Amino acid sequence: MHFPEELKYTKTHEWVRFTDEGTAYIGITDYAQDQLGDLVFVNLPAAGDDLTAGEPFADVESVKAVSDVNSPVTGTVREVNEDLADAPEKMNEAPYEAWFVLAEGITDQAELMDAQAYEAFVESEG
Repeated sequence: MHFPEELKYTKTHEWVRFTDEGTAYIGITDYAQDQLGDLVFVNLPAAGDDLTAGEPFADVESVKAVSDVNSPVTGTVREVNEDLADAPEKMNEAPYEAWFVLAEGITDQAELMDAQAYEAFVESEG
């Protein structure tokens, strides 16, 4: 498992890459995609949709199940990664490059962990 140092992580296995205090990319972690298996579909929000920290904003379908993706922040969707709709396998191949949304106007965030804390959390779940 790989957990980049520059990212923040949630207990529901999403990652956040802040570009500044009010803007961030959001995706699912290497651990999440590994647990889900081959991802075959992603249901993304639309630009302009509201995000609420701790609440689902998207879902992914794998060969095993459909799973919610929770927002680690409260804000608004500025941009959606439309490439994932055509190539959901990118979430398996490069989970830290396959971002779901770019959030802006961030006013709140869920409890976020650094890479070391997230790695320890994942190990405790194993």
